[in-house]
This record gives sequence, C-alpha cells and structure tokens, in this order.
Amino acid sequence: MFLLGAVTLCCAIVAGTLTLLEPVFGQAPERQVAESKPVNVAAPAAVRVVGAPFVPNVKPRER
Repeated sequence: MFLLGAVTLCCAIVAGTLTLLEPVFGQAPERQVAESKPVNVAAPAAVRVVGAPFVPNVKPRER
C-alpha cells in the first residue's frame, strides 16, 4: 500500500506540474497522420504449411 501511495503521489505531482506549466510552453502540436489505403482485415491471409498435415488419431489402439 505504501508503494502504491508513493507512485500515485509522484504521478499526481508530475501531472500537476505539467498542468501549471502548460501556459508557459503552450499546447503540443497535433500529429499529422499520413494518408494510406485502408486494410481489409477480413481477407484471408496466405498461410504456408510446413510438414505433414495433421490427422487426428481417432483409433488410439491402431498406431
């Protein structure tokens, strides 16, 4: 509990200091994102299979 309180106090001090200094430095400029074409996540990706295909052992007595 002591460690949690110490970390919370340190974070609050840093956040408060940055809030007080914001008028001096001004707000950070917004980042520009490069335009790119959208990615189709639903499209199946090509998968390379290495080795023998998996065949489930449905008859454990026969190997």
